[in-house]
Amino acid sequence: MLAKLKTLYTPPAGLKPLFTGRDLARMIWPLILEQTLSLTIGMADTAMVARVGEAALSGVSLVDSINVVLIQLFSALATGGAVVSAQYLGQGSQDKAQDAGRQLYVLCLLVSGAIMALTLAFRTPILDLIYGTIEADVMASAQIYFTLTALSYPFLALYNAGAALYRSMGKTRVTLIISIVMNVINLVGNAITIYAMGMGAAGAGLATLISRVVGGAVITFLLRNPKNTLALRSYSLRLTGDMVGRILRIGVPSGLENSMFSFGKLLVASLISSLGTTAIAANAIGNNLAVAQNMPGMAINLAIITVVGQAMGAGQKGEARRYTRVLMTTIYICEWLLNIPMIIWAEPLVRVCGLSGAGVPDAVWIVLFHGVWALFTWPLSFSLPNTLRAAGDVRYTMIVSVVSMWLCRVLLSYVLAWYGLGLKAVWIAMISDWAVRGAFFWARYRGDKWLKKKVV
Repeated sequence: MLAKLKTLYTPPAGLKPLFTGRDLARMIWPLILEQTLSLTIGMADTAMVARVGEAALSGVSLVDSINVVLIQLFSALATGGAVVSAQYLGQGSQDKAQDAGRQLYVLCLLVSGAIMALTLAFRTPILDLIYGTIEADVMASAQIYFTLTALSYPFLALYNAGAALYRSMGKTRVTLIISIVMNVINLVGNAITIYAMGMGAAGAGLATLISRVVGGAVITFLLRNPKNTLALRSYSLRLTGDMVGRILRIGVPSGLENSMFSFGKLLVASLISSLGTTAIAANAIGNNLAVAQNMPGMAINLAIITVVGQAMGAGQKGEARRYTRVLMTTIYICEWLLNIPMIIWAEPLVRVCGLSGAGVPDAVWIVLFHGVWALFTWPLSFSLPNTLRAAGDVRYTMIVSVVSMWLCRVLLSYVLAWYGLGLKAVWIAMISDWAVRGAFFWARYRGDKWLKKKVV
């Protein structure tokens, strides 16, 4: 076994690798640490809100479900810019890579600003449409939290764009440090506003806003350094049709995929909201721990975009496959090392996160069920498609993800809930979605159509 792993991680003789094992390690470990800190502090954030009461926790959780849908629109643009920049760097075209980075910034700022304005204008109708049946105190918490987090969208968009560019350069320590600062600000801000000032959901929203303002401002300032391969040389709002088109050809399908995926999750969240406040709270805690179970994979997913993107830009298609095998194997190893302990200690983890009473059994079941299936299916469903996206095969991933999401996760959730499975219906349907998309992505990767795509 160890011999096979050594062979896998060793580049072919006579070929100078784009990334050595040490390069990959230097790129990946800050990403894993960044994700770990983000999720750990995120769970602490949730636990702090939970101690205020189930109404505040439920309001924050429901708004976060909406926020994910909206944020995915400009997160996808960051992915598009990262792919284009990485492929230009693989070609050795630094000027074009820098131009792609600048225009990515402009696009993210414009899109996030528009989303913020629309959200602030229609926040009440949006909440009424999706969660009209929830209790009055939950709705009150949701409205104030929605307002404050909406104000943070442009700053979060700038941070995402800047982080994508730093990852394209392989400088993941920078994003790690900024993420630490943002999360510490958020945590300390929560302690002050929630506990000391008694602001509840409003305090959580205010702390989030401040942390994102700082993150967006700092990373933008640092990108101005001319020593960066992808330095942000100007703040010009001028857009170039050809470069924007390249970014959008990656970003728009990814945005549609992510947004439809998140919108489907939002409909599922609406279903959960009809099950009562206890179910909402149990799902919020269970979901946080479920996300933590896939944390190493989510971190390495970011590296896949950079590594495979540069390999494709350099025309080294064989290396794109080899790096995919290396990174996928690493993800599977990490999944097993993290998930097994979390499965064993599921109940203590749920209680540490602030949940007690009737919601504990459901939250524990989520951690157990999700954890077992994640060991086998999650990397195929969510890591492997990043190889396809980095090569420019975004239309295929979009179609598979959207169709599978709506047929399996959304439709099946409602069908199983109708048969009385309650909260479990949502998670059973989700795993069926994983299985379907994983099978299609594996089949695509085994072929060579994705290797023939052209981005730059």
